[in-house]
Order: sequence, then structure tokens, then C-alpha cells
Amino acid sequence: MTPKVNPLAGHAAPAASLVDIPRLITAYYSERPDPAIAAQRVAFGTSGHRGSSFDSSFNEFHVLSISQAICEYRRQRNINGPLFMGFDTHALSAPAFASALEVLAANGVEVMISPGDEYTPTPALSHAILTYNRGRETGLADGIVITPSHNPPDSGGFKYNPPNGGPADTDVTKWIESRANDLLWSGADAIDRVGLAAARRAATTRTHDYLESYVGDLGAILDMDAIRGSRIRMGVDPLGGAGVHYWARIAEAFRLDLTVVNEEVDPTFRFMTLDWDGKIRMDPSSSYAMQRLIGLKDRFDIAFACDTDHDRHGIVTASSGLMPPNHYLAVAIDYLFRHRTRWRADAAVGKTAVSSAMIDRVALRLGRTLYEVPVGFKWFVSGLMDGSLGFGGEESAGASFSRLDGTVWTTDKDGLVPALLSAEITARTGRDPGDAYRTMTQELGAVYANRVDAPANAEQKKKLGKLNRRQVRITELAGEPIDQILTSAPGNNAPIGGVKVTSRGGWFAARPSGTEDIYKIYAESFHGAGHLDRLIAEAQHIVDAALAAD
Repeated sequence: MTPKVNPLAGHAAPAASLVDIPRLITAYYSERPDPAIAAQRVAFGTSGHRGSSFDSSFNEFHVLSISQAICEYRRQRNINGPLFMGFDTHALSAPAFASALEVLAANGVEVMISPGDEYTPTPALSHAILTYNRGRETGLADGIVITPSHNPPDSGGFKYNPPNGGPADTDVTKWIESRANDLLWSGADAIDRVGLAAARRAATTRTHDYLESYVGDLGAILDMDAIRGSRIRMGVDPLGGAGVHYWARIAEAFRLDLTVVNEEVDPTFRFMTLDWDGKIRMDPSSSYAMQRLIGLKDRFDIAFACDTDHDRHGIVTASSGLMPPNHYLAVAIDYLFRHRTRWRADAAVGKTAVSSAMIDRVALRLGRTLYEVPVGFKWFVSGLMDGSLGFGGEESAGASFSRLDGTVWTTDKDGLVPALLSAEITARTGRDPGDAYRTMTQELGAVYANRVDAPANAEQKKKLGKLNRRQVRITELAGEPIDQILTSAPGNNAPIGGVKVTSRGGWFAARPSGTEDIYKIYAESFHGAGHLDRLIAEAQHIVDAALAAD
């Protein structure tokens, strides 16, 4: 199962590889999923339901059923405030938005949509929910984000955010998933729906200016005066995503030297360079996908990109080029906990089990508690809400942190704010985050890291997700005694959906992706590149054995 890098990785997509958008949209409306087939049922992974209309895993019937299920869930839980809804630039997102609005209007739900159907980044929607709910105990708002995140152009995604503003917890998504699948079986007659024109005219359909509300509040979380005063030259590539019109407004509102290098929106995403497997994927942390921005690094003091729904960030520095997400997370944590003097003295550092051990070292040096959880931003929501977490971040370049005064900003991942933080760090410390990480390794020791992605079907992912201690039949890891074999995260004892093996000299973790048909092996060595290769090889052997097992 060892992955092979496609020879076209890092190059422009050939015209023949681009998605046929008319066929994709036609399949959205014409294909009917068969709930008897597991791959065609509603399934909420780490971040909502995702699929493609080509595979009958994301089409109109899924969206109608999920939307109806959400309406029924809201009634059951007495959530009767407005529902904030936004969508990104994937081709399937606008049709899904229309389908959802038809159901929400028929169910009498007050829906807050962006004027002019402006695209809405995930963090702007989370920010809107929390802003509305602040100080309220009844009539609370919730939201729907229509996005498959950074996934390829033929993908669709649908996510529910409850009144806490973050990704819904498992008990919520299981209820919605189960009810939506019942509705798939029952058919269209079980779903309340009006026509799109009537839905848009409905008294319950209202507008909310997500862009101005979010941009206007950025001074509450970032030192925009320092960024402006430093005259740092910034470049940003929105990757044709939902924040495409946000950046120019940010530059204007705060008088920043910020250049948007690409304002194109194209549902084929033909302007991207191909990812490791030859697919178009708007992953701002992938060196293959980020070739264009990397090539511009010498034009700017700092440059950054965000994925399609702008909940992930990629940082390109003049000193080191594209930073691995773990490197930047460690630098951001170190900077924030030193400079945010109004945060709670006991505010902890949140990380996922597959994030870098460098974060552990930084937290220890800062004297801060480390809160290690499984993959999934939902695990950080309550801590970000009450301020007991100052920062929550994932290895996949998703993060959010507290406002300057220590109160909650967003409880979902925010790509824009960590991107702009890189400019604040540069402005206030006089060195970019790449330089800061180099200094960190000199002080705390070097970490050698890699992540391997490889294809895996649903059955293989299921096997890997259930991997347990008994299947890890080794007592040494790359020549050193094993310290721990973890199937639950230390911070909250929740299952990690895979396994993590640690030793004095390094660690590896293996888990299936919750959003794509791939599995991932993460590894770090504290000794060197050769030792890292041994770690990955041994991890690969364990994964291969698990996937081959009956």
C-alpha cells in the first residue's frame, strides 16, 4: 500500500483531467442514491457529510434529507433562533445551498444568508453564530456550512454547526445522519420543501453581511496596528475559495500592504498545481499544490494561502519557503502565549494526537497544560468557548485561538486569522516564522517529521480505524523500547480512530482519513532523517498487516 507520487505532482493540471462541471451538476439533480448501498448513504465523518454526485454519494437527495433532519433536530432541541448558512466555491456547493434553502424555508426556519450570494468562509459563519448568541440563553442560533473543504473539485460537503458555533459533536451528527438516512428510504414525500423562488421570497429568509461583520472585528484578535505600522509586504492566494473577496476588504479596512495574487474563481480550479496523487486539491499545506505561491515568496516578506472554505492556512516565508503546518503551529503557540497577556493564566494548549511533539516542548517551556485530543476540531470547542483553551490546532493546518481579551473568537477552524498572525509575528519580533522555528529547534531540539498518504477503500479504512494494541506486535520502535501504544487520546481519553506508538526517540500514528478515501501515517524522529525512515517503514508494515487481515 506504499503510496507513489504522481509524476505530474506540482505541475499544472492537463485539460483532460479537469472536472466536467455540467455533467457534475446534472448528476447532482438526476441521480438518486440507493440507501441499501453503504457508500451512497449519509455519513458524517470528522467534518460533515462529503461525497461526489458522480458516485451518488453527494446529490440533491442527500442535501434535502440532511436539511430536513436538521430542521427536526432543531425542533427537538428547541433551537429556534436564526440559522446562519453559507457555501464555498466548489461546483456542488451552490446547488446544495439552493436545495437546503428550499427545505429550511418550508420548515419555517429563519435563515441568514449572505447578500448577493457572496461566498462565506467557515470561520465567518462560526463568528456570526457566536456573535449572535453572546449573552443569550434562549432563541439561540446555529448554522450550516456547505463545503467539502480542500477536497477535489468534484466533491460536495455539508456540515452542521450547533449553537456553540463549532463542528457538531458525535451525538448530534449520529442523530442527524440516522434521521437523514431514514428520509432517504422514505423518499421525497417525507420532506417539506418549497420552490427556490418562494424560498428566497419567504419572510424567514434574511441577509447577513458576513464579510463586514467578520472583517470589522479582526482588530479584536490581531494587532492590526503593528502589522500596518511595520509596512510588511504580504501576498495572499485565496485559491479561488470562499474568502476571495475578504482579503481586499481586509487590506482596505486596516490599510495593509497586502496583495491578492489571484482573484479567480473557477469551479474546475484549473489554476492549481496537482497534489501528490495527481489530483487537484486546494490544500495550502501541500508543497505540490502550493507551487505557485512558493514561487512568489521573494516578492513578499510573508505570503499565505487558505483552502476553499478558508478554515486552513499555509504560510510561505522569505527565510524558509512553505512552512510545514506543525512548524508554524509551534511558532504561533510560542508567540501567542508570550504576547497575549490578558488570556487566562491557566489557558491550555490544544493539539491533536498526530500533531508535532515540538508543541509538547513549547507548552512545557511556557508552563502551560497540554490538551491532546483525537483528530477533529470538535474536541476543542468547549475549551475555546470558556477560555480554558487559549489555542486549538491540528496538524492539517487548522487552528483558532482566543481574542486579545481572552474571550472566544471562533469555535471552528479559521484560516484567515492564523495567516494574518504570521504578519503580526514578523512585525512584532522582527523575524518571520521560518526564522523563529529555526531558533526554536536550536533551543528545544530538532524534530524530523513526515506524513504519508495512501489510497484506501471504505473497508480498509474501517479496519485501520479499529486497529488496537493487540495488532501492534512489536516491542521496539526503530531500535528503541516502546513507551506507549495509544488508541485513546491522553487529553480526553476519546478513541483516536487508529493507533499511536511512542518511544524515547520518536513516534508514529496511523489512521484513516475521515474525509477522503486515503489513510495517513504520521511520524516524527528526534534523532534524524534515517531514523525517521525506519519509523515510517515499521509503521507501514503494521498498517499493511492490518489491512490484509480477515
